[in-house]
Amino acid sequence: MMQSENADPQSQPEYNSPASENTSDDRQGSTTASVALTNTTEQTPITALTGMDQYNDMDTSDSIVDNIGNNATNQEEIDEAAAEEKLDEYIQEDSRKASQEVAQGVSNEPEDSDSEVEEEEEVISGVTPSSYGQEVNGTQMKELKRKQRMDEILQQEDGDSELEDEQMTDVDQELEQESASAPIPEGLCVECRDQEASFSCEQCSEDFCEMCFAMIHRTGNRRDHKFKNLNVKMKTNGKVKTTVTNISNDDMETEESVPEDDEPKSINIISSGSTSFGEWFESRAKYIPLRLNMEERKLLRLLEAALNVSEYTDKIDIISYSSSKTRRMVHQIKDLCSILSGLMVASDYKKGQELINNRSFEDNQEFFQKIFEIGRRHKIMNPEKMRDAYGKLMYMLMDSVIPDVQDMLSFNLIIPIKTVYSFLKERGGLAVLHHDYIVDATKEIIPDGKSRPQINKEIRAKERAIENLSRKFASDKLTQEEIKQCLYSIGDNHAYLRGNRDCCERMVQYLQKYFNPNKIEKGYSLAISSGRNGARLSHSHEMQYHYAHQTLHLWREIQHEMFMLWALSDQDLLSEHNTYRLRDTGQGLNRVQMCPAVSKCMHSILHRAQQKARYWVGSSVIHLGDKNVPNALMFIDKYNQVSRILNPILICIENIESVIKNNTGLRKYVENSFGSVDELKKSILADFFRYAFDGSGADNFFDAGSCIDGRLTSAWNWCSLIEKKAYFPIFLLTGFVGFDGDGF
Repeated sequence: MMQSENADPQSQPEYNSPASENTSDDRQGSTTASVALTNTTEQTPITALTGMDQYNDMDTSDSIVDNIGNNATNQEEIDEAAAEEKLDEYIQEDSRKASQEVAQGVSNEPEDSDSEVEEEEEVISGVTPSSYGQEVNGTQMKELKRKQRMDEILQQEDGDSELEDEQMTDVDQELEQESASAPIPEGLCVECRDQEASFSCEQCSEDFCEMCFAMIHRTGNRRDHKFKNLNVKMKTNGKVKTTVTNISNDDMETEESVPEDDEPKSINIISSGSTSFGEWFESRAKYIPLRLNMEERKLLRLLEAALNVSEYTDKIDIISYSSSKTRRMVHQIKDLCSILSGLMVASDYKKGQELINNRSFEDNQEFFQKIFEIGRRHKIMNPEKMRDAYGKLMYMLMDSVIPDVQDMLSFNLIIPIKTVYSFLKERGGLAVLHHDYIVDATKEIIPDGKSRPQINKEIRAKERAIENLSRKFASDKLTQEEIKQCLYSIGDNHAYLRGNRDCCERMVQYLQKYFNPNKIEKGYSLAISSGRNGARLSHSHEMQYHYAHQTLHLWREIQHEMFMLWALSDQDLLSEHNTYRLRDTGQGLNRVQMCPAVSKCMHSILHRAQQKARYWVGSSVIHLGDKNVPNALMFIDKYNQVSRILNPILICIENIESVIKNNTGLRKYVENSFGSVDELKKSILADFFRYAFDGSGADNFFDAGSCIDGRLTSAWNWCSLIEKKAYFPIFLLTGFVGFDGDGF
C-alpha cells in the first residue's frame, strides 16, 4: 500500500527549535499569517491558500456591495456592509495594539537568541529586519489581520472542520507540545531528550547530541554557529576527564570523529578475530527472528486460515453510531479466538479437546499468545507472505492493548517476538555468536561467477562449521538442533539482505558505470524540469545524479536495518501508551498513530547517510504518523517495495544479452530501435534515474516531492507507467511479470 508524500521540499520544516516558537498571543496571529503567505510549513499552506481563495471571493462580493450599497433595498446586504465596517474597526484597533507590542518587544529582545529568528525571517520573507517591523505594522499588517480574521470566520461557519482535521492529523506537533512541557534531564540533548549531549552551541545556548545538532545546524544562519565539542574520555584511574574544544560548524563537516575506546561502537561489518566481532553478531541477533520449527508451522497455517475468513477491519475500522466500538472490538477478538480453537480441534482432536474442554479464553491465554507471536515472527522473515492477513492481525493486536478492551477481555494476546538473541540468552548459549566458525556457518553461498567444485567446497565448509558449533555448545538447556535453528535463522537474515539490500548497491554501480555527474552524454542527460513529463522537481544533470545516488544509498541503509525497524514498528504499534486515531487521510479511513521508536531510528539512518554524502539534495523530512504515512505498519509496507521495484529492472538489464544472443531477429530489433545493447541499457537506466526520482506520484502538488518518503512514491509512480515505455517489450522478453514481488 503506497501513501502519498509532501511535494515542496522548502515547505517542510527540517527541525523544530524551542527558540523559534512565539510566546505572545498577539504576535502569533501575525506570524501565522506571514508563515501562510511564505509557505514554510507542511499543512498550513493548504489551509492558507483555501482561506485566500475564499477571501478573494468575499472581496469580489464586497466590491459589489459597495457599488450598490447606496441603492440597495435588500436588508441582508445592509447587514453585511455593517458587519464589514465593524470588522474593519476591529482590525484597525487590533493592529494598533499589535504594532505597539511588536515595537516594544523589538527594543527589549536579547541579541543572542532572537537575532537568529530575525535573520531567519529575513531569509523567509525577503525583507531586512529593520524594515520588517515597519511593513508589518503598516498596511500589510492590516491586510494580513483582515485575511486571518476572515479565515477564522469562514472556519466557524463551516463548523471548524478544516481546523479540526489539521489538528487531529498533525500528531507529531502534539507530541512536541507534550514533550516541550516536560523537564529536560541534565546532560541530555534538548531535542530528542534521550541521548547524551555531545555539542554545546554558543548562539543557541543549548546542548545537542550529534544527530540533532547536525540536523538543526545543517542549513541557514545556524550553519555558522560556533559550538563546543564535549568529548568524554575515561582514564585508567577511573576518573572522568571532559575536554571541551571550540569548533565551527564548517570544521565539523571536514573532520571525522574518532570513537573512544570506552564509547559504544557503531554497527559495522568487521573482520573475524577482532575483539568486537562477536559483539557485532550479538547486536544483530537481537533483531533476527528465530526460524519456525515444524510444530510452529502447523500453528501458522491455522492462524492464516482464521485470518483469511475474519472480517475484523471491516467491522471495526468504520464510522458507526449504532453500537459501542469497544464492544465490537471485544466481540471480534473473541470470535477470532473461537475460530482458532475450532480449527485446532479439526487439526488435532486430542489437543483441541484439551484446549476447549471446560476452559475459558483466559485459561488459553498462553496458546493465543504463542500463535499470534508465530504470525508476527514469520512475517518479518518473509515479507512477501501474509500480505492481507498480517494487517488484520496487527490491527487486532493494536486494539487488544487498549485499556477498556483489555479490561473486558481479561486476557493478554501479546508477548515479545522470539529472536536468536533472546532464545540463546535464555539457554545460556550466547557464546555461539562469539566463535570464529560463526562466519562460515551463517554465510550465504552465492554461485555467481563460481565453478561447481568451488560451490561444493563452500557448502561443505558451511556444513562442517554448523556441525562443529552445534556439538561444541550443546548442553542440557540447548540442544544441537536448537543451535542449528539459530544458525539457520542468521543465514536467513543474510539471504534477506542479499535480496533486498544488495539490489540497491547494484543499481548504484550501474549509475556510476553509465553516467558521469560532470559530463553529459548526448541523449542521456538526467536533467529534469518541473511541469515536463510529469516531473515535480527541477534538477540539473549533476544534481539529479547526486539525488538518485543519495536516495539509493539511503534505501540501502534502510534495508540493512530493516529487521531492527520492523522490531521497532512492532513496538510502536502494540504499545498500550501509544493510541491511534481513525482519520480520513485522503485514501480512506486509516489509523493515524505516532511512531517514536521508528522515527528515532530513521533519523539516525538518515543522519549517517547525510554524513557520507558530499551535500544533501532535497528535503530531509520523514513522514511518520501523519496523513502520508499514518502508522508504522504503513512505513514498513512502503519500504518493503524497494526490492520489488529494483529487482525486475536489474533482471531485465542483466538478461538482455543472453536473450538476444542466439536470436537474430531480436538482435536486429534492438539495433534498429535502440542502436546497441549498451545504448538500450543506458536508455532504460536514464529514464529510470530521471523519472523515478522526479517528485511525482501524488494527486496534488502538496503530497509529493523530494522528502524521504516522497522519493519512494515517485519511484512507484514510474513503475505504474512502465507499459507506456518504448522499451517495455524488452522487459517482457526478459521474463518481467510485474512489480508486485512475483517473477524474481
